[in-house]
Amino acid sequence: MDTEGTYDARGTRSGSVPRPAGPPPRPALPPRPAEAPAAAPSLGDWLRTPRAPAEPGLWRFGHTPRPDADPDRVPNRALIGGAVVALLAASLVWSLWRNGYVPHSRVLLELVTPADWWGLERPAAATTALAVYNSLVAVLVLYTAGRLGNWREVFRRYAVDHPQPSRALRTALVGAVLAWCFVQADSLKDYAPSAAAVQAGSPPPRPLLPFGDLALSLMPHDWLYNGTGEEVANHLRAFATWYHLLGAAVILWLTARAGGWFTVLRDLRAGTRVAAVPSGPGETPADWPRLRAAGLGGVADRLVAEERSGRMNDVDCVRIRRAWTTVQADPSRLTAFTDAVAGQGARACLHPSGDRDLPARAATHDLLTSQVRIGRYPDTDRTPATRRGAGAAVEPAALGSSLLAIGPFGAGKTRHLVRPVVESLALQALAGKAAVVAVCAAGTPLGADDGYDVVIKPGDPASAYDLDLYGGTLDPDEAAVLLAEAFAGDLAEIDARRAATALAQLLGPYRAAHGRFPSVPVLRELLDGSPGATEDLRGRLDAEAHRAQLRELDARERQSGTPGDPGLALAARVAVLDRPAFEGFFDTTGETRPFSLRALEHPLRVRIDVPERAHPEAAHLLTRLILAQFTAGATARGDRSLFAFLALDDATHAITAESVRAVQRLRNANAGVLLTLRALGDVPEHLHTSLLGSVGCHMAFSGVTTWDGRLFAQAWGTEWVETTEVAKHTVFADQPLTRAIHALRKLVTGKAVTTDAVTVRKVERERWSASELAHQVPAGHAVLSLTTVKGEHAPPLLVDLRG
Repeated sequence: MDTEGTYDARGTRSGSVPRPAGPPPRPALPPRPAEAPAAAPSLGDWLRTPRAPAEPGLWRFGHTPRPDADPDRVPNRALIGGAVVALLAASLVWSLWRNGYVPHSRVLLELVTPADWWGLERPAAATTALAVYNSLVAVLVLYTAGRLGNWREVFRRYAVDHPQPSRALRTALVGAVLAWCFVQADSLKDYAPSAAAVQAGSPPPRPLLPFGDLALSLMPHDWLYNGTGEEVANHLRAFATWYHLLGAAVILWLTARAGGWFTVLRDLRAGTRVAAVPSGPGETPADWPRLRAAGLGGVADRLVAEERSGRMNDVDCVRIRRAWTTVQADPSRLTAFTDAVAGQGARACLHPSGDRDLPARAATHDLLTSQVRIGRYPDTDRTPATRRGAGAAVEPAALGSSLLAIGPFGAGKTRHLVRPVVESLALQALAGKAAVVAVCAAGTPLGADDGYDVVIKPGDPASAYDLDLYGGTLDPDEAAVLLAEAFAGDLAEIDARRAATALAQLLGPYRAAHGRFPSVPVLRELLDGSPGATEDLRGRLDAEAHRAQLRELDARERQSGTPGDPGLALAARVAVLDRPAFEGFFDTTGETRPFSLRALEHPLRVRIDVPERAHPEAAHLLTRLILAQFTAGATARGDRSLFAFLALDDATHAITAESVRAVQRLRNANAGVLLTLRALGDVPEHLHTSLLGSVGCHMAFSGVTTWDGRLFAQAWGTEWVETTEVAKHTVFADQPLTRAIHALRKLVTGKAVTTDAVTVRKVERERWSASELAHQVPAGHAVLSLTTVKGEHAPPLLVDLRG
C-alpha cells in the first residue's frame, strides 16, 4: 500500500523529500554490554497491559493508582507497639481475674442470683451462671484491649490490605495462629482427665479461657457423667474434640471471609476453565476489536496472526492503528488499507523510509500512549502519595506547550532528556504521528545517522543534505523576516523591523530579476553596498515591469551608509556563512534540493549538526535561523494532524524577543519546542520572565544557581502548607513538694521542667525556594513541572532521572 493512500499529508508524495545518492556507511557496532538487558514483554502482553488514566507526568503503562495519604494514619511502629501493650495488659488483667486476685469479683453476679447458690455446695445452675459471668468478663477484656490496641487496624494493614494471593496467604497465617492459640488455651487435658483422676474424684484442671466451661455447663449432665470412669473420660474427650473443631472452624471461616478465600478459589477454577477453552476473537486489544466492529474480521485475523508469530512490533501496531484512524476520517482509503494489510501484514502502511524501528533504543517507550519514561518520582515527603515510586514520563500533550530545561554542563540534559524525547518522537514519526527536528552540536550522541531520514551537517563536505537558507518560502518579505531574526535577532542595537526591511529591499528585486533568492556571497555583496553588484541587479530589472522593485532598490541605496543603517551589520553576519568551509552549502541555483522546514507535514526524522566547535558563531546563527523557520513552518501548515517538534540541545544563543513570542503561538499549531540552557544568565535579562512564561513545562537540573532558582521559584509560585510550632514554657511550681521534685529532676536531667505549647497553622510558602533548588537537588535528579495544551497541570516535583 503506497503511503499516499493512508499515510502522507495532503498533496504530498514521499519523493518530495530528498534522498542521498547512496546509503551512508553504517557506524561501528557499540561495545557489548556487561550484563544482558531485562527481557521486554511480548507484544501481546504489551497490548494487554492496562494503562490507567493519570495526571500529566505519570508513566501510565501498568500504573496502579495509589490512594492519597491518610493524615490520621498511625505509624507502623506505634501501631505494633500499642497492639502488643494492649495484649500484655489484657493478659495481666485476665490472669488476676482468673486466679482470684481481684477482690469482690462476683459482687455483680451475687446481686442477681439467689444467695443459697454460693454456699459450700453449689448447684449446677450456679456453675452455669459463673461460667456465663466469666465469659462476659473475658469478652469485655478482649474487646477493650482490642479497641485500645487497635487490633482491627493491625489485621487490616498487615493482612487484608494486600493484593491477592498475598491477602489470602496472610489471612490464612493469622487464622492458623488464632486457631492454634484457641486449641492450646483449652487443651484436651482440661476437659478430658484420665479415668484414674475421675475415679479418684480429683478436681479437673482449670482452662485458660472460660468459654469451654460455658459450653460444658450447657451440656446435659447425663450425657457426659453417666457410666464408668473410663466412659466419662471418653465422653469428655469427645466433647473437647468437637468443641475445638467447632471453635477453629468459626475462626477460619471469619478469616476466610476477611481474606477473600472463596473469591480466590472461584478465580482459580475460572482460570482453569479459561485456559482450557481459548478466548473468542475481539476480546482483548491485541485482537483489534475496532477493526472487527467495522466488519473487517479477516483483516483483524491477519494482524493477530502477525502478532502471534512474532513478525509485528510496537511500531507496526501503532502505525496500522494510525492508518485505520485516517481511513475512518476518509472512507475512500478503505480499499487500499484492506489490500495493504491482506498483502503485507505487519509491513503495511510503511514509513516512506521503509524503516519499522530505530537501530537502537536508549529509553523506555510506550507508543500506545506516546509516552517516554525519563525517570521515577522518589518516595520522599515532598512527593504526593499518589506519585511516590511511580514513573515520570512526558508525552506530546505536555510537549505541545514547550519545555525549558536548565542545568550546567554534566547535569544530564542530553542523556536524560533530549535523547529520550527525540527518540520517542522519532518512533512516533515511524508510526505516522509526528515530525521531529533535532539540532545539536556535531558529535552529540542523539542516535545513529540510520535512525534519521535527513541528516544535515553544515560545514561537512560529506553531508548528504543541504539546508534551505530561506526556509522554502517564495515570499521575499517572509524570507527577509526569517533572515533578520537569524542575523540580527540577538543584536540589541539593531531594530529587527529595520533589518527585515533592508533585507526585503534586496531580496524582492533579486528574485524578480533572477527567479530565485541570492546565494550567500551575492547577498553579502548587496548588503555591503557593492556598486558592481547593485548596478548588475538594476540592469536586470525592467523599468516598466519591475517599477516597484526598482523603487525598493533605490531606497536601499539611499539608506546605505546612513546612521542607523543595519546593512553593514547584516553583511558582517552574512560573512560568517561566506567561509570556505560552507562552500557548496545553502545553494539557491536549483542544482541541488536543500531541505526545507516547510516539509513538516511529512512524518520526518531530521537531525541538524551545527559546527559548534569549528565555527561557533555560524552555529549560533544557524540555530536562530532553524528556530525561526520551524516556528514559521509549523504555524503555516495546512495539515496539522502530525505533531511537529523541535529539540534544541543548546538554545543559548537562539532566544530572542521574537522567538519567545513565536514559541507561544505553537500551542495552537500542534507543535512544540524543547529548549535547553546552561543558565538563564545566558539569555538577556529582559527576556527571563517572558521566556519562563512562554513555555508550559519547566525542568531544573541539579546544579542550578540561586539566581536561576529564584526565577524558577517565582514561576512556580506558592502553596498552602500546614506547619507545627512547638513552644517550651518553664513550669513554676507553687507547692514545696512539687518544687522539690522539679529541682531533683533538673539535677538529674540538667534541664528545667517545661511544658510544650503546640500551634498548628497553614502558611503560604514557595513550592521550591531558590536555596532548595540550588543545594537540595541531588545529582542525577531534576525538578519537573508540566502543563498540557489543555491546561492540565502537574506541580514541580523531584524526579530521579536514573530510576
